[in-house]
Amino acid sequence: MIGYLRGTINHLGADYCFIDVHGVGYRVYISSSTRQALTVNAEVTLLTYLNVREDALLLYGFNTPDEYEMFQLLIAITGIGPKVALGVLSAIRPQEFRAAVSQKNAALLTRIPGIGKKTAERMILELKDKIGSVDAPDDILGKEVLIAARKSDPVQEAVAALMALGYSQGEAAALLAKVNCDEKPAEDLIRLALKETGRR
Repeated sequence: MIGYLRGTINHLGADYCFIDVHGVGYRVYISSSTRQALTVNAEVTLLTYLNVREDALLLYGFNTPDEYEMFQLLIAITGIGPKVALGVLSAIRPQEFRAAVSQKNAALLTRIPGIGKKTAERMILELKDKIGSVDAPDDILGKEVLIAARKSDPVQEAVAALMALGYSQGEAAALLAKVNCDEKPAEDLIRLALKETGRR
């Protein structure tokens, strides 16, 4: 198993990057928070998880051990695969997620795109003993938390909006890959992506 990659970022997509390791380019799927921490032409080290399927070998990368550990917890849950786990990581910070599970806050978890009530309850049931007691971060105590999109990342904001319209994260990323995402607000990205499907 590939435990980590150290190399240079030479391309950033909506939910993936290409990292050059001694002349070999690896496509690595990443969360929005990891994406925000990466810069093209910068050298980085990403912790990785290799997902082996019959038709593909897929690498998932993480900028912090906290994200990597949360990903491992998520894919151990019945019915949650790597793509869904990455979507959860893109919507909520690990500390927020652990606090929500610890406090059995299913309402918070269902605000994550693609996570319904039954899945949220399953997360709590299967992870509460593994996570134990965790206090909520100060910045979400007593607040209505908007976790569907990080305002600093229009691309991820657009991905979250497209997922809310019924597209999978992969489908949303594929649509955005067809448009020029440079320096455009999320509203324009959503409009251009829907134009690719014939919708307005």
